[in-house]
Amino acid sequence: MPVLSTSQLSLSYGNSQIFSDVNVSIADKARIGLVGPNGAGKSSLIKVIVGDIDQTAGELHVSSGVRIGYVPQISDVTGAGSLREEIRTAFQELFDIEDQMATQLEEISKLSCGDHSQAELKYSELVSRYEYLGGYTYENRLEQVVSGVGLSEQSLHSPAASSSGGERTRAALAKAILYSPELLILDEPTNYLDLTGLDWLENMLTHGDMAFLVVSHDRHFLDKVTSSIWEMDHEKLQVFSGNYSQYRRQKGEQVLWQRKRFQRQQEFIAKEEAFIRRYGAGQRAAEAKGRARRLSRLERLEAPQANDDISLAGISASRTGQVLIQCKDLSVGFKEGSVDRTLIRIDGIKLERNSRTCLVGSNGTGKTTFLKTLLGMAEPLEGSVTIGHNVDFGYFSQESYAGPEEASVFEALLEAFEMPLDEVRPYLARFLFRDDEVFKTVSSLSGGEKSRLALARLLINKPNLLVLDEPTTHLDIATREAMEQILLDYDGTILFVSHDRHLISLMAKNLWILEDKSITEFDGSFDEWQSKLQSQAVKPSNISNDTRVRTPSDTSKNQSLILLQQRQIDELEGQISDLEEKITQIEDAISHASETHNVSELTTLGELYESLQMELSAKWEELGG
Repeated sequence: MPVLSTSQLSLSYGNSQIFSDVNVSIADKARIGLVGPNGAGKSSLIKVIVGDIDQTAGELHVSSGVRIGYVPQISDVTGAGSLREEIRTAFQELFDIEDQMATQLEEISKLSCGDHSQAELKYSELVSRYEYLGGYTYENRLEQVVSGVGLSEQSLHSPAASSSGGERTRAALAKAILYSPELLILDEPTNYLDLTGLDWLENMLTHGDMAFLVVSHDRHFLDKVTSSIWEMDHEKLQVFSGNYSQYRRQKGEQVLWQRKRFQRQQEFIAKEEAFIRRYGAGQRAAEAKGRARRLSRLERLEAPQANDDISLAGISASRTGQVLIQCKDLSVGFKEGSVDRTLIRIDGIKLERNSRTCLVGSNGTGKTTFLKTLLGMAEPLEGSVTIGHNVDFGYFSQESYAGPEEASVFEALLEAFEMPLDEVRPYLARFLFRDDEVFKTVSSLSGGEKSRLALARLLINKPNLLVLDEPTTHLDIATREAMEQILLDYDGTILFVSHDRHLISLMAKNLWILEDKSITEFDGSFDEWQSKLQSQAVKPSNISNDTRVRTPSDTSKNQSLILLQQRQIDELEGQISDLEEKITQIEDAISHASETHNVSELTTLGELYESLQMELSAKWEELGG
């Protein structure tokens, strides 16, 4: 039986429809990614699933005994203790059992020997439950998980109420995982994780036993961990099999097919209407009326809806000298009273013209402080930073200034750059601020909208050095892809910090690796650096010693093997298509059984659905292998 299922689930606020007719189910150990543009209703759907808000219509069924762990985008902390104490509340059931065991032992000690049996039986049941929930290992698990999500000992002992948003989110993630739920729901979990934390989370989700539903705009992450994608867009939810890349291929084919169908129907309608107009009053009037009746009964296809995209021409940058930034004997950090707290020491490093450099390092190592020191926004503890000739930098950060809170979007752009009034709206439209949206106040914008506005304000000034600190954090996938295209077309120099591995792989020509309070230059791409790390981690026994020269017979065997593999791929794709069709039929049957409250049929269909999903996942893995 599915862990969770919905039937005709809908949500609206007044006249605004958020989503409607959502019919989905989550099987045991399902690995689902939820994607869609910002504002499409992804977080709202999750809040309905976890019970934070009530649906407007439809049904939501959670199987008996299923525990749901949930990590929202922004985590509130209600406790007065430390972060560690907040995380330990995940083990509350264990603590309750410990109290019951102590009470039971005390009662046993007060009973005479002949009266022990019932009390000892109850104590034995408590011990079994305690052991089943991991009571003897929970402290070890806690240490492993908090280390995995990147929480330092200093963070763990700090008051939860005064912790940063990133620390709270990582603590909430650790707490949800340690709760050992049957279904884990994560809303943008990668926003505050560094590369090490991302690898750890991917490994945990890939090899864990729990089902999970994750909202993310991190394409690399979705490719690694998911085997099914839910797409929320234009008030509807569609289900696709496979990871994110496979979903994009399927979605592209679907849109192409919808456009062709719509175009063919429009051509048919135009042809019929032309016939009706021509012969409506002539000798063929009866035929024209018949066609008019058939046309009136025709079910009209909706035109495929296009998603908005940011559209910008490439940004030209004025020429600089060969070296834009040069550091010498630099010490980066901050002062605590009269004491210097050094985060990074650098003997010497240069940022050269037209370079695309990514600064890579763990959370809390001083990457943002280093960028601000380079740009003169923070004082170095020691050493010097020299800015080259004609350098005009633009700085974009996680908290970039989008303009005065009381100003409109229109006014906020004019504050950043004076331009003719008739050019303001066309420019803002390229960043998806259209019609009356240009009159929204900055204070009313969402995180993603503020990022778009801050980016618009930055790029209107055409800097020749872009310094970007986690530029994609609040952006949806479409806006990320648009930003990537802008940066690819940009002919200036780029220095950026990011944990978005897709962006790093696409943009970076070289890396600055921040580790052990120093920076090492790597002259190569992110993928080359990752390959180097992996090769260093491989044991000698795993390295093949097969260096023999291939003979012509080997070549012919390889060609035969390729043909055989292609036939196997074609066969697998056919089997996947058949399985997807069967799953769709089962989903419809589950929805009907849910509507009629047929519990026995739901159980049977749920088991069949789970079996087909497992078979489908195996086929996808076989195809990917």
